[in-house]
Amino acid sequence: MTTRESKVSQDLPYSDPDLARMPVPKVNSLAQLTAGAPWRLELHHARRAHLLIWTTRGQGICTLGGLRRGLGAHNLLVIPARTLMAVEFGKQGFAQTVEIPTESGVLLPDEPMILRLRDAQAQGELTAILDAMTREQNAARPFAGEAMLAHGGLLSIWLRRALLVEEDAPRQNAAERLTRAFTALVARDYQSGKPMADYAAALGVTPTHLTRSCKQVTGQTAADLITECTLHAARERLERGALPIQTIAAELGFGSAAYFTRFVQHHTGRTPSALRKIAQDKPRAPA
Repeated sequence: MTTRESKVSQDLPYSDPDLARMPVPKVNSLAQLTAGAPWRLELHHARRAHLLIWTTRGQGICTLGGLRRGLGAHNLLVIPARTLMAVEFGKQGFAQTVEIPTESGVLLPDEPMILRLRDAQAQGELTAILDAMTREQNAARPFAGEAMLAHGGLLSIWLRRALLVEEDAPRQNAAERLTRAFTALVARDYQSGKPMADYAAALGVTPTHLTRSCKQVTGQTAADLITECTLHAARERLERGALPIQTIAAELGFGSAAYFTRFVQHHTGRTPSALRKIAQDKPRAPA
């Protein structure tokens, strides 16, 4: 290759080593994903990117799209973007995570699922892909973005192969179907500030029936799920951004900044300003 051809190849797309500005997969530990704040996974919320969580140690509980399930070692959570979710790990839990931007072009299932990998070869293949992604991400070499997209493609292929041998999920009962439909609406509309009764009306059921179904399936009421989603969004905006509190209140459907402040203080024991200051003063979580 001539010097000129080499220079041109260096200028191809995705040669920029700054992966944070590119729509490529990103590998994190649990501590990195949550920035040391477990509430970022434990409160119900919907993410803009797809998320995979590969658990290799410990136990936990997750709720994906309104379905509550237990977690153990060698479980893979596949969580499409805009899926209402909550994941809680025990103190001994360890997992790797992969965030995949929707615009990256990496193919993933449309529905959330848990794969319980019992085959040692499948476990080893997945671990190898994630290790390769981690090395590429940390090396910051030329064409790192393109390499991460290629690894994302390999991850997609591995996942689709794994699904070919996965046992069919059990059929959902009426309460599970209703809860899943409700959580899809919450993930889409939680910023509107509309009450639970409006969601029930949209689904053609009474608020009592919706509450009973959600409680049966998730252990939480329909109103609880809306509250958690709103609280998660509020804390994210307060602790990771600089928007005025009044602006955040308006974005999340609150009638006033004062009402928003009471909401945050009631559920966290601190004012919005105090939460923001604590987050700014807190040292970054270790990798």
